Amino acid sequence: MKKLIALLTSLFLTLGLLTACGESTPLLGAADYELDPVTGTTSKNVSIGDNAETFLAAYGDYKIFTSVDGGAYQVFEAEEIPFDSAVTLLLPTFFIDETPTDLDLFCKENEIEKETLTETLNSDAFLQAHSVIYSYLLFTWENGVITDIRSEYMDYNEDAAYYKELK
Repeated sequence: MKKLIALLTSLFLTLGLLTACGESTPLLGAADYELDPVTGTTSKNVSIGDNAETFLAAYGDYKIFTSVDGGAYQVFEAEEIPFDSAVTLLLPTFFIDETPTDLDLFCKENEIEKETLTETLNSDAFLQAHSVIYSYLLFTWENGVITDIRSEYMDYNEDAAYYKELK
């Protein structure tokens, strides 16, 4: 079930990542998804109990997907995130062949229509030639402080069958 949720989230976020054409934002690298299991601290020294100032100092330059009160994820400008509400923040990256990948650039360089990106990344032919990992950090907020941090990933080479079953 956890993998299915991750897959669905990645599919929706793939589409969300594609809506910000022309914007250049940095991508998190593999080491940025490391989370100390004992302290719950990210590689950028953000931990449970931290406030918006600490979070934005570490992640404010990245594309942050925001869900307010369990609603759909949207991209907010960092200063517009309602940290005092019940929000979930998601920082995703697709790694293709172990490289953080800008999906707009990937589509352009490979002459792939954005509408077919998910199908391409899940295709047997693509997965036989490439590794595809979707990683994300998930921050849960209540009353202006982080209450939970999770670092998760989905390996498309192992888990793509879940997507194919949903078609």
